[in-house]
Amino acid sequence: MHIESGNPQDTAAAGRPRFGRRALLSAGAVLAAGAGAAAATAIGRDSGHPAPAATPPAAVPHYGARQSGLTYRQLPATRLLALDLPASADRDALRGLLAALDKVLAAASDGSLADPRLSAAPVSSLAAIGPSLAARLKLPVPAELAELPAFPGDRLDAARSGGDLLLQVSAEHPWTTGVLTEHLLTAAKPFGVSSRWNQAGFLPSVPDGETPRNLFGFKDGSANPDPADPGLWNADGTILVYRRIRMDTAAFAALPTDRQELSMGRHLMSGAPLTGTGEHDDPDIYIKHPDGSYVIPVDAHVRLSSPRLDGGARMLRRGYSYDDAPDDRGLLFCAFMRDPALFTRVQNRLAENDALNPFLTHNATAVAWVLPGSQPDRPLGSTL
Repeated sequence: MHIESGNPQDTAAAGRPRFGRRALLSAGAVLAAGAGAAAATAIGRDSGHPAPAATPPAAVPHYGARQSGLTYRQLPATRLLALDLPASADRDALRGLLAALDKVLAAASDGSLADPRLSAAPVSSLAAIGPSLAARLKLPVPAELAELPAFPGDRLDAARSGGDLLLQVSAEHPWTTGVLTEHLLTAAKPFGVSSRWNQAGFLPSVPDGETPRNLFGFKDGSANPDPADPGLWNADGTILVYRRIRMDTAAFAALPTDRQELSMGRHLMSGAPLTGTGEHDDPDIYIKHPDGSYVIPVDAHVRLSSPRLDGGARMLRRGYSYDDAPDDRGLLFCAFMRDPALFTRVQNRLAENDALNPFLTHNATAVAWVLPGSQPDRPLGSTL
């Protein structure tokens, strides 16, 4: 879950405030109060001096060498959608489907999608091919694309896992991702696809530049590779590993703070590793106490997921929290890497020894090849 490769916010794009789940619940009241205040102010103002027009939010560039769902900063609301193609589908059908989806995503990004429910707002997206479809159509995908092995402790739900085609759309508000999902399904309908599963996620509201916390209360994403790191990419594409991880937040919260910190390997409030003083200090998994025990315990999550155990290899992590029911809350682990064998090595260590295991249940999984980006004359999947 809190893999030490982390999940920072991309600072290359202009920052925008995030809206967490609680903030969204109260958004209507806030907007109503704001509208009333604005009206009262306007009545008392000289009509010859109208208020300046609000600056519209900048659009997220859809076209580029790599898809915007990886190059743009994480937006606070996301939806993942898995589709299955009919058994009769061939490469031409797949290319047609991807072109139709790309048209919707491009229009959503530049604000030209005709829908009164949508307003100009940042939207990022990605589309990825599952290994079963790649094998069935003999697609030219990286040899590393393969299903993950079974891990000890997995409780996977097949109805929530896998898929021929994975889509992700992210925005400032869940409203937007829901409307876009509707448009994507409408565009896909002529190709006979079926919806396999979909999952909504969110990030908590934090000031720009700060690391968001997960549902255990710890900062989640303190050390991540640069998204431009060539070690993550293969011909401007990469591989997504997705895991839906239920978290027993009540049981974890009942632990004393020091037990929580020893289990994680980081301090709760600062996010600093137990071997450092600042959040972004590199965890030193080899420092010991005078009695010979490790400062970061042998079963600490940070130790077992440390890149030092994998020759420095890292995965780009852009995870989200989910909250589907009081007893079904947790993490949507979304990590990107050139070879999912890295995730397999890390997860095998975690499954065997992680102190967090009593509080975690992996109940869904997927792997997919994230396609290179598109251009106006070269839609998604044109290279397939």
